[in-house]
Amino acid sequence: MIPELQKQARSASDYGRVIGLDYGSKTVGVAVSDPLRLTAQGVEIIRRKSENKLRQTLARICELASRYQAETIVLGFPRNMNATIGERAEAALAFGKMLKKRTLLPVVLWDERLTTVAADRIMDETGVRNHKEYVDELAAMLILQGYLDRLNAGLPVPGGIEDEDGTE
Repeated sequence: MIPELQKQARSASDYGRVIGLDYGSKTVGVAVSDPLRLTAQGVEIIRRKSENKLRQTLARICELASRYQAETIVLGFPRNMNATIGERAEAALAFGKMLKKRTLLPVVLWDERLTTVAADRIMDETGVRNHKEYVDELAAMLILQGYLDRLNAGLPVPGGIEDEDGTE
């Protein structure tokens, strides 16, 4: 095989849908990739009454993972602007561990700094009036698309959340 084509050839494990999540205190934006892992499409926003009530949220994500036959979950990881890990990032990490345990899928943490700002800007530029209604879903799409773009460029992507024993 010609070296350039060899680089472009993908194995069967390079295909399959990926779910992207923008985890917030009261909502979770959800996006899903196409089976070729090229594009991210918005799916929905999961809303909950309380930040600590996660059972229904986790159940809904499990349903979506099953429906779309997802092989990986990419979870937005809200680092502080100085790259430190704050309270929101700690909450996302804890949620990611619950997701991994519940779905049995690898969960990748993806730096999501400024995705909500970017989502707001996109909605301004396209004339969307009610940002609150769509911002989390669009942010999930941006998180997932960033992961897919890096993956498809052949660049390294972060590993998954590890279990207590150190395995992904």
